Amino acid sequence: MPYRLNTILHFPYPLTKTLMLVGMPGAGKTSIGSRLARIYDMPFVDGDAEVEKAGGSSCADLFARFGEAEFRRGEERVMERLLNGKRCILSSGGGAFLSEKTREIAKQRAITLFLDADAAVIIRNTAGRTHRPLLNTENPQQVIFDLMKDRRPVYETADIVLKYNTETLGQVLRRVVAAVNDYARR
Repeated sequence: MPYRLNTILHFPYPLTKTLMLVGMPGAGKTSIGSRLARIYDMPFVDGDAEVEKAGGSSCADLFARFGEAEFRRGEERVMERLLNGKRCILSSGGGAFLSEKTREIAKQRAITLFLDADAAVIIRNTAGRTHRPLLNTENPQQVIFDLMKDRRPVYETADIVLKYNTETLGQVLRRVVAAVNDYARR
């Protein structure tokens, strides 16, 4: 097997707390978070995957079986466990940060980063995907616009807000690293 040069840059993790990524479904929390964890040589935890593990089923199935209110209560318990766990890069579910309890714990135990993706990015990233229960409707684009309008004020309470639209994943990652480092210096 030929030798392959590792092209991922590594930087020291500048924060003393977990970095919790928040934002809309399809904003790139998992994609960006998993790569960020490699850059910082930190553990990566996907909040949705942990909810699925705890519930023994997919988020879409749990949502359909128990309804949104019960799903959110379970998600809240999982997020509390994760935020009280070891320091990591944590990708939260799109609705997890809407919980007041989760935000309070995050305020104490994490630095929150709102990945404020443009609606076009979210629409592109969620098109044709069936694992997002809130978007399994006749008009998912309208649902996205409505959710963005409703959720933005809560997401904007994050410690760091990073707006992006047409940038590549690599460009967004560089901006995230710069924003995290800038936050750590303050």
